[in-house]
Amino acid sequence: MNTYKSAGVDKEEGYKTVDKIKKAVGETHVPNVLNNLGSFGAFYEIGAYKKPVLVSGTDGVGTKLKIALDTKQYKTIGIDCFAMCANDIICHGAQPLFFLDYLACGKLEADVAAEIVLGMVNACKDNQCALIGGETAEMPGMYKQGDYDVAGFCVGIVEKDQIIDGSKIKNGDIIIALPSSGFHSNGFSLIRKIFTDIHEDFEGKPLYETLLTPTKLYYQSIHTLMRDLPLHGIAHITGGGLYENVPRIIPQGLCANIHTSTIKIPSIMQELESRGHIEREEMFGTFNMGVGMVVVLDPSHVQKALELLPEAYVIGEIKEGNEKIILHSSEAS
Repeated sequence: MNTYKSAGVDKEEGYKTVDKIKKAVGETHVPNVLNNLGSFGAFYEIGAYKKPVLVSGTDGVGTKLKIALDTKQYKTIGIDCFAMCANDIICHGAQPLFFLDYLACGKLEADVAAEIVLGMVNACKDNQCALIGGETAEMPGMYKQGDYDVAGFCVGIVEKDQIIDGSKIKNGDIIIALPSSGFHSNGFSLIRKIFTDIHEDFEGKPLYETLLTPTKLYYQSIHTLMRDLPLHGIAHITGGGLYENVPRIIPQGLCANIHTSTIKIPSIMQELESRGHIEREEMFGTFNMGVGMVVVLDPSHVQKALELLPEAYVIGEIKEGNEKIILHSSEAS
């Protein structure tokens, strides 16, 4: 007799996954969440806002996931998935409200799925965000056994008159960098091409451990600045590096002048550049190069910003120009 299980889909494993994550997911819920896991849709009540604007973002983990699957190290991938979504929406000054995940696989293993989702849970807690739902799709024939794909969707909120979109950036503003935790979740097709042995030693531990360092979460840092300072622009440095992401917030007629000699490039990126014989311009056009987030603000607020975030540092300034971004190899004059 044919059954769904005989076709490769085990509903019981799905139920086990829910059992393993249900309590932890519930810990991310705030009073605004009006129902629990299991409904057809998730309810989130918007609180007291004058002119609320919803800000949303969706993303995945890319081929970084392949390293996690090959090493059976799943704890950080959920963090990556959440961070890639949430870090985008906080660029507009938004407070993350809720997150939903999508997990697809060839053969569902409850322990693996739970480990991935629990990473999302921990990331949500760090961002004061509720994980209110998701979908687990077991698709034999589409994915091989042991293969997983992960994506997420985050919604935040901001008052209309407090949206940060780069429109206030002006000539003379200063650009500060918030360090990344590594490659984050971009450029891994090239990384895997160069680093063919992810089990080799790098700085005293297996290389894959460094490569799987989770994407840094910037909610706490950005909102620490926003509480005390007016920010003119914020850019999340993801795929395409500084070259592609900084211009997204620069108004016409202005140019971000960035001094690459001031940037603190992680040793793992220097190793990739050297071993792969990659041109420096290609590195800056593909990876974050140690800069996970860029903040633009008035010169009078720079010292306070650096006091609030000791890990941050100045990397450039805004000047008049039509190129939107120029990377200089010499120090600022």
